[in-house]
Amino acid sequence: MTMQPWFTEAKLGIFLHWGIYAVDGVAESWSFFSGSLPYETYMRQLDGFTAARYEPAEWAALFERAGARYAVLTTKHHDGVALWDTRATDLSVVKSTPAGRDLVGPFAAALRERDLRVGLYFSHNDWSHPDYPTVRPSRLHKPWVDNRFAMPLPGEEDPEAWERYLRVVHRGQIRELVENYRPDLLWFDGAWERDEEQWRLGELREQILALGPETVLNGRMGRHGDYATPELGVPITPPDGPWELCYTLGDMWGYQPTDTAHKSVRELVRVFAETIGGGGNLLLNTGPREDGTILPEHAERLEGLGRWIRRNEEAVYGTVAGLPYGHHYGPSTLAPDRRTLFLCCFDPPRGFVELRGLRNKVRRVSVLGTGAELAHRVVGGFPSRDVPGVLRIEAPAAPDPEATVLAVELDGELDLYRGQGEG
Repeated sequence: MTMQPWFTEAKLGIFLHWGIYAVDGVAESWSFFSGSLPYETYMRQLDGFTAARYEPAEWAALFERAGARYAVLTTKHHDGVALWDTRATDLSVVKSTPAGRDLVGPFAAALRERDLRVGLYFSHNDWSHPDYPTVRPSRLHKPWVDNRFAMPLPGEEDPEAWERYLRVVHRGQIRELVENYRPDLLWFDGAWERDEEQWRLGELREQILALGPETVLNGRMGRHGDYATPELGVPITPPDGPWELCYTLGDMWGYQPTDTAHKSVRELVRVFAETIGGGGNLLLNTGPREDGTILPEHAERLEGLGRWIRRNEEAVYGTVAGLPYGHHYGPSTLAPDRRTLFLCCFDPPRGFVELRGLRNKVRRVSVLGTGAELAHRVVGGFPSRDVPGVLRIEAPAAPDPEATVLAVELDGELDLYRGQGEG
């Protein structure tokens, strides 16, 4: 494992799907793969990609205000268009678009100026390269991948071309990213079209770590990633070990002008709290426009989430997963020393907040952001048989507009009762 402490402590990252698909505002890569747009029409967007207002320092400042500790940029999506001056192909924004320059280097430099960790997304598959659709997996269990951009027809396989793709394009471009930009995190995608053995992902992991021994690898490396990457929905049962939920600010990943379903700050706070309450990170996605500007609506939401995090940062950074379901109506986190429990209340508490199954005595309860102390008492229970009562905490007089967080200071490390009670 190469999991680094910074990752599990970070809690929030920003994901950026940026590429030529923002010119016409179409679905990134999938629009031609699915046949909804001719490939030639999709690729004509190269002529309109300018990055004319790309200011990575402004991006980094916004991410810092949002409370993020890292960001991940799509350096190459499935369409094969690289955002840096790759030597492996001619398909890059440097060689093929009016932008005419490396966009990854300034991104990495701007993040490091703010002490943010650098993540680079890279697609294993490449639906533009002629050497890519040249072998079929031995177990084709996903009929939707049997597509001319991904697969040869049966009997038309070319194993030599596949090996050339792996050596020159796949491994070559990953080596360029690691050597040129020293990413803290490589965020892979797209391995589903081949078997793990065909990708030789174990070998790839060794090659990456030989170049960058502290590089964190996401879960889309088969059995060779460092953490799980659920997508678009908080898992009911959190994955074992480190994990990260990738989630969109709107409905789409890349910029689409028709996507106006921007999630509210309250919605984002809820997803964020549920994610960190389960021990994960939230990787929150925005799709910049082709000129490099981030939608004002997305910037506004990020700023709002950052304000909530600053009011409640004690319950965010460095914490671990909180209570299992059933003890509190809402997510929670736990301080590293396990002596302070943070309860998140999405709706303004009325009357009191309940905490069930707590064996500890409570030293103090207060509201994060205001410091207001709250009265509390234990109701019921069967102490002689080790069945604790219910802790009732008075409702705060001034609840937080997005979500109120209560800090419950315990007399020792958290000790929970998980039994069925006594009759």
